[in-house]
Amino acid sequence: RESAGQLARRLRRRGITDPCGGRSGAAHATAPEEEPDPLFLPWDRFSAWLHCICVVGFDLELGQAVEVSERHLSDCKTSICYLSFPDSNSGCLGDTQFCFRFRQAAVRKSSLGCFLDHCDRDAPVCLKRDQGHFYGYVYFRQVRDKSLKRGYFQKSLVLISKLPYVTFFHSLLKLIAPEYFEKQEPCLEAACNDIDRWPAPCPGKILTLPIMGVVMKLRIPTCYDKLGTSQLVQSTQVRAVQLPFVLEAVFVMCFYPVFFHIQMLWELVLLGEALVVMAPSPAESSDTVLALVSCISPLRYCSDFRPYFTIHDSEFKEYTTRTQAPPSVILGVTNPFFAKTLQHWPHIIRIGDMKQTGEMAKHMKVKKLKNLKTLDSKPGVYSAYKPFLNKDEDIIKQLQKGVHQKRPSAAQNAILRRYFLELTQSFIIPLERYVASLMPLQKSISPWKSPPQLRLFNQEEFMKTLEKAGPQLTSRLKGDWIGLYRQFLKSPNFDGWFRNRRKEMMQKLEALHLEALCDEDLQLRVQQHTEVETVDLVLKLKDKLIQAEREQLPVRTGTLAKLQAHIEYVILSLPEDLQGILHKPSTP
Repeated sequence: RESAGQLARRLRRRGITDPCGGRSGAAHATAPEEEPDPLFLPWDRFSAWLHCICVVGFDLELGQAVEVSERHLSDCKTSICYLSFPDSNSGCLGDTQFCFRFRQAAVRKSSLGCFLDHCDRDAPVCLKRDQGHFYGYVYFRQVRDKSLKRGYFQKSLVLISKLPYVTFFHSLLKLIAPEYFEKQEPCLEAACNDIDRWPAPCPGKILTLPIMGVVMKLRIPTCYDKLGTSQLVQSTQVRAVQLPFVLEAVFVMCFYPVFFHIQMLWELVLLGEALVVMAPSPAESSDTVLALVSCISPLRYCSDFRPYFTIHDSEFKEYTTRTQAPPSVILGVTNPFFAKTLQHWPHIIRIGDMKQTGEMAKHMKVKKLKNLKTLDSKPGVYSAYKPFLNKDEDIIKQLQKGVHQKRPSAAQNAILRRYFLELTQSFIIPLERYVASLMPLQKSISPWKSPPQLRLFNQEEFMKTLEKAGPQLTSRLKGDWIGLYRQFLKSPNFDGWFRNRRKEMMQKLEALHLEALCDEDLQLRVQQHTEVETVDLVLKLKDKLIQAEREQLPVRTGTLAKLQAHIEYVILSLPEDLQGILHKPSTP
């Protein structure tokens, strides 16, 4: 039996701190159901939306160079410079908007990052903050100017963010960029000050975002919303922005040049195959890559993708080497050099000028890779891939009819989006059903034992379930579904999806275990156990409370308050000297 002094020393050694650098578990527990504190420090609100804003210009001696930077750029300056300009082959006159994506150097997680993770918890998987990459949103202007040596004015305004809100940031740039090109830096400073007063980007709330004398209204979808866009009322004083669940731009327009192969492209993206999109401009390149990534939504694309990729990227050698198989990545390129450098890649999509695409491309077969010589090759898909599923002629006829009847592009977009959604859901439902069966029965959960383990995923056991509960129940498509599943189970997309589902189920088990613990009669247990065992019980309950808050466990409303009440009751049953120690906040 330990003495009171020994107990006190053991308790002091068990200092428990919040992983976000906040208050102790006991202090947190006083209001477990409340939202996190608002952001108060200068630039915190700005950083919740943007990493930085910068202006990239062209210097005859230096080439692309950062001229202005609101907030720090650190070691990503070179990447931003090259990715913010179309290559000389594109010849983009006027105003052009596109986006790019690049890796983030490893950084230590801050308290702000933890706060934003909390805000992010209810977002759809495709709209969660990208932990390993930055997105760059570009507004590029190129106009003739005889007063300059080069004969052209060339400049890009760039927003760098971890948020994949393509539609929103392009809309924001349309407000800021024209004003900046006219009024220069004071305009940019004013925009940054406006953004630093915005509320945090929390899903489900209608956010009022004043910018440049205009008020933008934005509602970020939640994972509980139906797949689609959030509708906001538009007025003369307020500019409403509809933020899609997914990353796509003009979805149907991106697939027009390769329209007869959309189902094959869906399979390639689903399986995480190496894909190259060769397009005439960064706008068409980035739009097409984002459309491909989002065609398997609500399943998250878990491999790398680069909406606009250049020969100056730090991963250029990694992605173009011939000494190993191409990685699982989707690249969007415009430089003709890539037609030769990436000719060994298994799947290449050639996109023509979308602005000149009045109607869908004529029916064309998948071309052999050896027929792709330069970027000037005809639009189409160059691959030796044989699809697992039979082609769905109905969707092609439906959209062709829409073209002949001049159906609005928004309606065409909705038809194709619904088709991809139903196809992905038909594929993923059998997996969801099987993975749910790996969960232990609730009656096997004991409050005084560790939560039971999930059963392991058994590939052959899953395949047997497809005979009676496979995609044929919800999809009219025929083909080798079994072969498609076997290939998918080897892909990064399955690995990412299963890791996420396993994490969710383990959190559910922890939540059920916590609820079972709260339903126990602790008064009786305290009476039946020693002082040391009672102290251990307090420590166990505190650990459970901290875990529930840190991992945001899906417990019933009021459970954490009930747990805090249990902790208080058990502490009061101990001697006063131990009560004082247990009530003190833990030191970091």
